[in-house]
Amino acid sequence: MSLSADQTVEALRAAGEPTRLRILSLLAGEELSVMEMSRILDQSQPRVSRHLKLMTDAGLIERFPDGARVYYRLSHHAQARRLIDTVLDILAEDAGEADHRRLDEVRKDREEAAVSYFEQVAPQWDRLRSLYVSESAVEAALEKAVGPGPFQRVVDLGTGSGRMLTLFGKKAKMSVGLDLSQNMLNIARTNVTKAGVEQVELRHGDIFATRLPAASADLVIVHQVLHYLSDPAAAVAEAARLVSPGGRLVIIDFAPHDFEHMREAHQHRRLGFADSEINGWLQDGGLTPSAPIALPHDDEGLTVTIWTAERRAQDRKTA
Repeated sequence: MSLSADQTVEALRAAGEPTRLRILSLLAGEELSVMEMSRILDQSQPRVSRHLKLMTDAGLIERFPDGARVYYRLSHHAQARRLIDTVLDILAEDAGEADHRRLDEVRKDREEAAVSYFEQVAPQWDRLRSLYVSESAVEAALEKAVGPGPFQRVVDLGTGSGRMLTLFGKKAKMSVGLDLSQNMLNIARTNVTKAGVEQVELRHGDIFATRLPAASADLVIVHQVLHYLSDPAAAVAEAARLVSPGGRLVIIDFAPHDFEHMREAHQHRRLGFADSEINGWLQDGGLTPSAPIALPHDDEGLTVTIWTAERRAQDRKTA
């Protein structure tokens, strides 16, 4: 659907201010909170919020609450994105250099906090996960959703302690586990060896840029990872890229919740995900989602959801 003349004029007016152009340039990289943008732009939160409201009203960006925080991202509307891309393309290459340097600082602070957290909790990782919902219940539902196999190649993104590899590695001809934490990888190596899983590669790798071949895995797993990430949509896109024709992507994470303490105590960036959000990302990756499986906690705790999606066997596109 195209923009009307009035919508186009409104969008151009909303974008036509230096700070708003800076914001659009930042959001072209990832979703950000008001607090993060205020830090990067060196402007007060109320002032930044006014700019964001104008661009939200004009359909250039989208606002979505996540617990007590609010995040913003570029509009998913194709014509709005085309307009934004055109505007940003004609900006001088060095126009946002200072902002992007400060964005890199924000990212670095996030990563350092996350790495420090994971290094500290690695030895107790599986015990911490079990506090959310019965791990046995999650794994039973997961095995049912994934099927009996066998699998040619399993890829576990953000493998952590390697639990998914010990669960599915014996059903696979070959498995790969990626993680940014060396401490986690060391624990995963110990666990897969104890479990007698062979033909496993454990790599230090980035979920956003795995450097693995497209359409190379018939089972890709993203287990309790997305809520830590600054750009979960990009991670899902990379995971989907790896799925071979006839293969499957499985995401395990939390349904939306309001446990704000998870941000500081456990470095959670997002407080869960709606089915519509995850399914939209899966479809954008060329996959066909199945019905989600919700596993609520017995004591009104966090609900774990399993989302699965397949790439049709006849679809040989390897984006």
